[in-house]
Amino acid sequence: MEIQEYIIIALKIIVGISIINVWLIQPNKPSKWRGGDATTITEEFNVYGLSNTFYKIIFVIKVGLAILLLISIKYDFLTQYSSIGLAILLGGSILMHVKIKDPLLKSFPAFLFLVMNLTILYLSL
Repeated sequence: MEIQEYIIIALKIIVGISIINVWLIQPNKPSKWRGGDATTITEEFNVYGLSNTFYKIIFVIKVGLAILLLISIKYDFLTQYSSIGLAILLGGSILMHVKIKDPLLKSFPAFLFLVMNLTILYLSL
């Protein structure tokens, strides 16, 4: 295996596990990265003016894509679908922070994972 393949695998693991951690393990824990003054993910969606139904839809899609990204380590054909999908959702996260005029620092994790997804995508072509 070449170094590039190891980098792709490492990025997939970092992004996939991090997203699963945020959405499944720590959704109700406060974080300095949450939008506005929210302390949970559901509160964060409320701060953005988004419905509980929209939260549930994004939850399923984001966790599903994170799992697919991890599965793509074995089944490479899933890489582009999962990376592009996550990149779109992470771009939406950044826009939500901008919408409510959060300090730029609060958008940093979304920006970092967006860059990681785009790197995965680029290196996988």
